[in-house]
Amino acid sequence: MMRVILADDEMRVRSALKLVLAQIAGLQIAGEAADATTVLQIVALKQPDLVLLDWELPSLSPEQLLRLMWYERPSLKIIAMSSRPEAEQAALAAGAHLFLSKSEPPERVLHKILTMME
Repeated sequence: MMRVILADDEMRVRSALKLVLAQIAGLQIAGEAADATTVLQIVALKQPDLVLLDWELPSLSPEQLLRLMWYERPSLKIIAMSSRPEAEQAALAAGAHLFLSKSEPPERVLHKILTMME
């Protein structure tokens, strides 16, 4: 069972992700967060395998947040998400495993998440 955290400050984005993730067998949503502090608390408490992370999440810089999450859970995989395509290079340079544009169609989102489960 892969445990996933949905981290985005927009409820509609988290809701859309839940609909996509519901199609994947063997995946469990371990928590949701609208800010960096909550993400860190859930990572410590639930020990997830994957975080779908809004690159513009409030509270901390994304680079700081990645370091703190990996300190807590070194094996954690992170898919960075943004509506700004120019964020992809910074996210991957900071260590995110994959980048997801928030405008990508659901089947591409599903495919990228499935690649993280392999």
